[in-house]
Amino acid sequence: WDETHFGKMGSYYINRTFFFDVHPPLGKMLIGLAGYLSGYDGTFPFQKPGDRYEQHNYIGMRGVRLCRLLSSWLAFLCLSVQMLELSKSLPAALLTAFILIFDTGCITLSQYILLDPILMFFLMGAVLSMVKCNSCADRPFSASWWFWLSLTGVSLAGAMGVKFVGLFVVLLVGLNTIYDLWDLLGNLSLSLVIFGKHLLARVLCLILLPLALYTALFAVHFAVLNRSGPGDGFFSSAFQSQLIGNNLHNVSIPE
Repeated sequence: WDETHFGKMGSYYINRTFFFDVHPPLGKMLIGLAGYLSGYDGTFPFQKPGDRYEQHNYIGMRGVRLCRLLSSWLAFLCLSVQMLELSKSLPAALLTAFILIFDTGCITLSQYILLDPILMFFLMGAVLSMVKCNSCADRPFSASWWFWLSLTGVSLAGAMGVKFVGLFVVLLVGLNTIYDLWDLLGNLSLSLVIFGKHLLARVLCLILLPLALYTALFAVHFAVLNRSGPGDGFFSSAFQSQLIGNNLHNVSIPE
């Protein structure tokens, strides 16, 4: 059923038809983009599970271009986290990656038009970036330190932009940041000016950057979906007047 739902959402983006959904837009926009780049024209109705795709080019949306591509990176990200920073053991890291590669649930999820592989990619990316940033603690404000800190913020925005369950990785990174700042505050060799710079860097990269990117996702969402569709009724008359094909399109709405 979920593939039918998210496949239809991807078609809405290709057709630029406005809709309303409970999830943030990033995952569905990526699905629509993958379908568009692979030649899908957005005409398949996605009415019920099990309908044959026939001549419709659904492969890009389903696996080859997006979900399976991102899922294939999960083992690499997991291997990097385990081997480079956490366990320091190559056998343990290889075993973890091997288990993930042959996990039935992960294999199944990566075969369909779903948000879960995209979400897991950003979740694992956020964890990897956080761990790599921690490894640069002995050289703060270096290029690599800024890179991993910024990438952590980007990954947080990506996780939240796919599903609200991404809040859990935001909580993880937040607790790690609080612990890190508390440790720095207790370091008597650091001046308050240096501590302030650390605090400001984290506010910039882990709060303001994710918020800006998350907001930008909705800006793109509303810019692309400019035609009347099934989601019109959830919004005000003034908003509906901006949608092409709506009965209120270009009608003057009194304040």
